[in-house]
Formats: sequence, C-alpha cells, structure tokens
Amino acid sequence: MHPTELITPSKTLQIDSLAKKLKSEGKPVINLTAGEPDFQTPRPIVEKAFEALEKGLTKYTDSDGIPELRHAISEYLKTKKGVEFSPDEIVVSNGGKQALFNAFAAILDEGDEVLLFAPYWVSYPAQIHLVRGKPVVLRTRYENGFVPTKEEILQHLSPRTKAIVVNSPNNPSGVIYTQETLETIAHIANENNVYVVTDEVYDELVYVGTHRSLYGLVKPELLIYVNAFSKSHAMTGWRVGYTATKNKEIKKRVSKIQSHVASNINTIAQYAAIEACKTDNSYMIAEFKKRCEFVVNRAKQLGLEFVEPKGAFYLFFKVDGDDEEFCHRLLEEKMVATVPGSAFDMPGFVRISFATSLENLEEGFRRLEEFLNS
Repeated sequence: MHPTELITPSKTLQIDSLAKKLKSEGKPVINLTAGEPDFQTPRPIVEKAFEALEKGLTKYTDSDGIPELRHAISEYLKTKKGVEFSPDEIVVSNGGKQALFNAFAAILDEGDEVLLFAPYWVSYPAQIHLVRGKPVVLRTRYENGFVPTKEEILQHLSPRTKAIVVNSPNNPSGVIYTQETLETIAHIANENNVYVVTDEVYDELVYVGTHRSLYGLVKPELLIYVNAFSKSHAMTGWRVGYTATKNKEIKKRVSKIQSHVASNINTIAQYAAIEACKTDNSYMIAEFKKRCEFVVNRAKQLGLEFVEPKGAFYLFFKVDGDDEEFCHRLLEEKMVATVPGSAFDMPGFVRISFATSLENLEEGFRRLEEFLNS
C-alpha cells in the first residue's frame, strides 16, 4: 500500500476553504477555523522584503538558509528563549510544516514508531506515514487536562519507538505542559534513547504562566527542535520555519533532504525573517490575551466544558454527540465555521480559533449561543 492511501487531506484546511468559499459567495460567515493571526505582517519585516527585491537578492541561496538568517535565528533563540543552537546547527525550511517533515524523514526507517499525544496537530500522522513510519497514538484524557501521564507514556512505548512528538503550547487544546510533565517525558526519552521532536511554534503566545522548552532537558543528541515565524509574527504565508539539532548526523540528513526537496526557501522571505528576529510582537500577544480572556468568559457563560487555554489561540470544548455533525450544522444553520475534534483524533470536542477580531468573536459566540439554545 502506498503511504498516501493512509492519509487524508487536512480537515482544518478543508473547512477553512469551505468557509472562505461561502464568504466569497456573499454569505455572512464567521470563520473560526484557521490557526492564522489576522494581523498584518509587521511593517519593518515587509520593508526588508522590498529592500531585498530592490537589491536583486532573488537568486538561489545555501539550502540550509542564508548565513545571516541562521545567525539571526541563533541569536534570537538565545536571547529571547534561552535556547542555544549555533548557526551551523540550524536548517531553514518552508514553514514549521516542512521543518517537521524533514525531521521525521531524517530519523525514521520503515516501520519505526512515533508516539503522538492526542489531541495533536493534524499533519503529524500524515507526515509520519509519508516517510513510512507508524504513528502510535496516546489519547490523553480531558480529566487530566490533556496531559499524558508517565504510566500512559510507558504503556505506549515499544522496542520500535523511535521518537516522541511534543507540542506545547498545544494545538488544538491551548494546554501548556508543566515543568514536571516535560521532565517526565525527557527522562523517559533519555532512558530509552528515543528522539524527541519538540514543536514549539506557539511558544511566544502564552497568556497564563510561562512556556518551558524541552531544550536542556532532553539529551542534546536526542532533541530535534522545531519553530517558525508563522504564528508569532503573523507570517503564515511567508513560509519560514526551521529545524535545529546538536546531533551532527541528523542535522546532515536534514540538510540533504532540504537540498533535494526544496533547494532553499524563498530568498526574499529569508531576508525579511532576519528583521523578524528583531521585531517587537508584544502588541499581538497582548491582543491575543484579551481575546483569550473574552473567549474563556463567554464559553463559561454558555456552560461549555473545556480545559482553559494558556497558550496558542484555540478553545477546545466538549460537545454532545457527533462533533463533525455539530460543526456541519453550526456552519449550515448559523454560518459559524469551526473544526471538529475528530480532526485531532479527539472526537466529542470542537476547536474554535480566536486568531480573529473581538468583533468577529462576539458575533460568533452570539450565534453559537443561539445554536446551542435551539
């Protein structure tokens, strides 16, 4: 069987496309599906792109990324996040999505198992299947705040486990793993010589408490760090992400994969991303925090059951019955687009994105209230 037969198109992108189509037809759709900030990319970043174009910086680059960008990312990680990778340990890719794919392709042999904690981002299992690995799903419990326990992790390990994927802050739940949970995962990985792919793309979007990285907990040779500018700097369409690892062999493999699959990422976007490393994004985070507080308060007023989001920009709430039918009816009857929890291997839940204006959120929740009351 070809691995593409094991995967389905991204449900989040499908529903987002449907919502946009309905809106283009003049329907009054409130789209609460996409994990995409509604802010414009900050002007200093855009100006650097213009500058690169005017200078004629439109040729091929080093497939790992231009040295200036890798140096900027290295400094940015060190000063802002306390994460230290040298420029030579970083490979720039087409968004966090390709960074993850490169990582899986670099570490997995056919049949190798990768442990995923559901609810998980929709593309993890698809990417693992595409490189002929095997996703093994640990479905976390709502009662435990969607956090895996030590016992659950150990129960899902096998001699074929090659990697564990960690995503904190989490998409779709908004949960941030505690230091204790991260230390538990790191200890298990270190003891069993298992790679940890840490997806930290939402690490700057934190509203309650603080984000803690797995950097420094997992043995350096076992850690593969993934991040991007998409969510933190409203640069989803620029496609700038990166993989970083101190494992020289894995880094060499990631470099080879990048060079043959995509050459380099868009050259102009690379020069713009250098500026992103210096650009203040605190105003976005402050606005997301306001939206988060609004969504949590409204959800409580409606009596929804959910684990309070502490990061990212999603609310993941329980529904009675079939979650896909719930989302379909909500869109059909009230023109509010949401994503069923089944897309994240967590049926019985629905994801709302609050990466949109307070005005849209107010109207979306007004319609949701009408729908629930009907």
